[in-house]
Formats: sequence, structure tokens, C-alpha cells
Amino acid sequence: MTFEYTVHPILFNFDTRYCFELFYIRVSPTQAELLERLLECDVIVYNISESGSQQQLEEATWAITVLHAEMENFKSRKMFILVSTVMTWARTKPQNLDKIDILLTEEEFRRRRPHPNFKMHNNLEKLVLKLGRGKGSRLTGYVVASGLQYGKGENLFHYFFKVSWLMQFPKVPIFGEGTNYIPMIHVYDLGGVLQNIIELKPKSKYILQDMKENRQYICELDYISINLRLDAFIIKDSFSLRWRSIAGMVENMESIVEEYKDTRQLFPFRICLVGPPAVGKTTVAQKLCSHYQIHHIRIKEVIEEKITQLEMVDEAEPEYASEEVAAAARKQLEDLNKSMEMNAGRLADDLLVDIMQEKLNSKPCRNQGFVLDGFPKTYEQAKLIFYDEGTESQKGMFKPVYNKKITPEHVFALDATDDFLTKRAQGLPQSVAEKMRYTQEEFVARLTRYRQLSTAEETLLDYFDELEIHPEHIEVTTGDSEYTDIMKKITETVGTPKNYGLSPEEQEEEDRKKEEERKQRLAAEAAEKKLRNETALAEMVSQYEEWNLSELQRQEYELLEARSLPLRNYLMKYVMPSLTKAMLDCSKIKPEDPVDFLAEHLLRNNQQGEQSQS
Repeated sequence: MTFEYTVHPILFNFDTRYCFELFYIRVSPTQAELLERLLECDVIVYNISESGSQQQLEEATWAITVLHAEMENFKSRKMFILVSTVMTWARTKPQNLDKIDILLTEEEFRRRRPHPNFKMHNNLEKLVLKLGRGKGSRLTGYVVASGLQYGKGENLFHYFFKVSWLMQFPKVPIFGEGTNYIPMIHVYDLGGVLQNIIELKPKSKYILQDMKENRQYICELDYISINLRLDAFIIKDSFSLRWRSIAGMVENMESIVEEYKDTRQLFPFRICLVGPPAVGKTTVAQKLCSHYQIHHIRIKEVIEEKITQLEMVDEAEPEYASEEVAAAARKQLEDLNKSMEMNAGRLADDLLVDIMQEKLNSKPCRNQGFVLDGFPKTYEQAKLIFYDEGTESQKGMFKPVYNKKITPEHVFALDATDDFLTKRAQGLPQSVAEKMRYTQEEFVARLTRYRQLSTAEETLLDYFDELEIHPEHIEVTTGDSEYTDIMKKITETVGTPKNYGLSPEEQEEEDRKKEEERKQRLAAEAAEKKLRNETALAEMVSQYEEWNLSELQRQEYELLEARSLPLRNYLMKYVMPSLTKAMLDCSKIKPEDPVDFLAEHLLRNNQQGEQSQS
């Protein structure tokens, strides 16, 4: 049988071998559409156990009523199962009040008294129990008074799982004294109960569904108030179930937490960044932590945090820390201070390993994940930190044993040329360089040390290679302060965030930034468009002016040509013949003064012409 947890109706078709086909109504159909679907099915399951919606309860009431009215037209028998809630038992008192720890059973269902806010649930139960009465009835009704459901992605318990995963409170909040008993059942076991009802068709029409009471852990006020101890003997004695969580929620918390994280895709990201000084590890680490909402791990800050924590325990009042705890903290603090005195302010590797393991095993790092910024530095440090004492190496296997819960899944080795790194360090203000230990002397020593470790016989990257967590090498070649290309490469490799996302305040700030970026982008696009338009207009004006000038010149030329035509004709008729003859004679004679010769020649010809005319 396929079971899906929902407040909407779940409809089943099945054959004689009980092979079930699920119809899950995801949208709200019309009553006519829903009735058509209801009439097609042999088994109808309505889950109202965690729904107080008036509309949903009215819909369930309508479904029962209309099915009862249509019963004579059924082609085969139908079964209606109402998954209700133990809240309809909330005000039920044991018959013998003198006895302690009296358990209520299904046999007493007629005595049940609902919580005031669940009276309509109780009325629905009564309506279902009336089904099937009378000879030849083709509609059988069952009521399952379900304990509070847990498992998978959680519903009622989601608040507690979320604040625990986010570590928003030092302890899980408890409302009231927390001494009341709350009937509960795993959602998979609820599905098993429904399957047994469909297959076995038990005589009892009212079934309590609770296998384990749990102390109060939920935040819905109506549910918190319940204090019931129930004995679901029909399930225990008559049903054949493959229990997922028979011992209850508390006993199975580890597996339930894994179910919850798997269902909601809440997986930690464990990243390690390595690289020489000034390559940008810290900036990239901060950006990754912001993007994935995970924790930035820098060895210096981890040590400072540990020392502060030990000092607080050492100085705490006896009511907050026992003498033994305070003495242990004092001893550890003395060891740390002594180690730093002996090693010029540095801690010995064994102490570093202990502090780092404690940090990586902390709940925030285990839940959300982390980015290791420049530590560990050596093969030995990594081997000590990530070693898992609880895991034995298999015979014939050469792969090192390591703790998968704290070992990075992704390793990125940033690198750049020494010249690039040196110029970047030299470009920093003196105050910043001193704070980051990037002064000339310190930087050269640190860079040299890093290059030496990178060429050792066994390097940090060799360790990860042996674990088959192969580092990805990324070359830093530009001075982009946002590390855009590098962030893109890393996030594409790591994948999309798998967490609850931003808090409301962070989301509001993110939305504000996005809106500001959108406005800036629109303004930039508008300015660019305006510039393009102005450029195009200027080009058009220039082209027009150029065309206009050439056109004007053409018109002037044509005008001059037209005006010069009579003069040219005159010269060709009266001047050019005499001038041409004079020039030819000049070319033959070649006088010493050709101009004087031409003048006399023209004058002489002109006089001869006048004489001939007279």
C-alpha cells in the first residue's frame, strides 16, 4: 500500500490481492469532481488528525454524508477510514480515579470526552461510526484516533527540530512543567495501521493508535495540554505491523533526526580552503559562509574562543559549575598557556588537534557545516584531526581511516605566483599589513614556509588524495576583490545551499540589497540607453551635415557651370582660333620672348582682321 501523509483525502483503488493505487488530491476540486473520484474508489482515507480548519472538517462531513446518500448505487462495498486524533479523548477521565497510571482502551471509546477545540472532530467520529449499520450496508466506517504523528519532515514537531538544528537555544524549550504524557506514533507506523485495517477489516470500528507515550515536547498549545495514557490493544494483539518506531520518539531520536534532515534536505557542507598567504582564502571563506549559512573556522579564533570558555568556567560560581568541572577547566587552561609560553605563542600540535576536533564536532558545525580557512597545514595535522578511533581499517585496505562527520567533503587549493602575492601584500596599507602579518619580513617568511610545506614528501593535499577527496586547484590571477570567478567555480562544484535559508531579518536585508541592485541596474541601463541615443543622434546630425555640405557644393558647382557656359562659347568662337594659331607659330619660330611674340602676333592678326572688314 502506498501511504501519503496529508490533511486532504487519500483515495484507494485495489484488486483482490490488495495492490493499491493512490489518488492524492493536491488541489481543491469542486464537490462534483470530488464526488466522482470518491465513487470510483473502494477505500477512502480522510486525515483530519492535525487539521483544525473549519473548511476541511466541513468537507469531510460532506463526504461522509454524500457517500451515505449514494450507498444504494455502489457497485461494490466501500470503506471509509477517518484518521482522527486523540484530542477527542483529551478530557476523558479513568473510571477508577483512585488508581494511578490507569490506561484508557478502545473499549471505552463511548466515554471519550474531547478537548473543547476538537468537538467537531468528535462529531465526525460519531458520524463515521454510524456507517455500516443495518443489513446489506455497502459502506463501512472506521475511526483511527491517531496519536500525535512524528517522523520524516515533521509537522507539529517542526519548530523544535528547526531551533535545535539552528542551535537557537541552549536547550529545547519545554512549555509548562513537561510532566504530561502525550500519545504519539511514527507516520510510517500510521500507514501500517491503515493497511492492516484495509486488509483485515477488524470487527472493532474504533481503533486507538498509540504505541508509546512521550513527555511533552511540542509547541501547539492545544496539543500540549493533553495528558493521556492509552492502551492500543487492538493494534498490539490483532495487527501485523513492521514497526518503524515501536519504542517511541525519544528512544529512536537519532534515526528520526536523520529522517528529518533527509526529508528536508538539511545537509552540512564541509569545505577546506588551502593556499599561500595573501591568495584570498579568508575573503573567499567569508563569502562561502555567507552563501551557504555555515561556520567560518580559523584556528586563531578557535583557540581564543576555547580560552575564553575555559576562563568563564574557571571563574563561574559553584551553582553554575561544579568544583570538578572548574578544576578540569583550570588545568586545561594552564596547559594551553604553558604550551604557548614554550612555543613562542603557538600551541603544540596535540593541543591544536584536541581543540579543533572539539570545534568540528560541535552541533553547529555538525548541523550546518563549516569552511576551514588555512588549517590544517600539514599531512600529520590532518591525519590527527580527522582520524576516527571508532572505525577499524579493513584488512588489505590502504585507505586511511577517517571521521566522515568532520572531514571536509570539498577541498579547494587556491594558488598564485610569488610575484602576484608579493605585489598584493605590498599594496596594503602599513596598518593592515601589520595586523595581517604581511609586513615585508613576515610575509616572505610565511610564503617561504608555505612553499616548503607544499613540496614536502607528504603534503596536506596528498592526505586528501589518499581519502579520494581530490582537491580542486584554482589559480588566482586577477585583483578582483569580489573573487567572482572563483566563487562561481566553487559554488558550482559544491552545489546549492541545503539549509533553512536566511532569517526573516536577513531575508529582509537581502531583499533590500536586491532591490537596490535592481534600481542601480535599471539606472545604469537607462543611462546607457540615453548615451546610446545621444551618440546615435550626434552621428545622424554629423551625417546630415556632411550630406548637406556635399549637396550644397554640388549645387554651387552646377550653378557655376551654368553661368560659365556663355563665356566658354564666346572664347571658343572668338579667342581660341587666333590664340591657337599664335601658339603654333610660336612653337615653330621659338622666339626669345614668347609672350611678347604672342602679343604682337595677336595684335597683328587683329589689325589685319579690322582692315579686311573695312
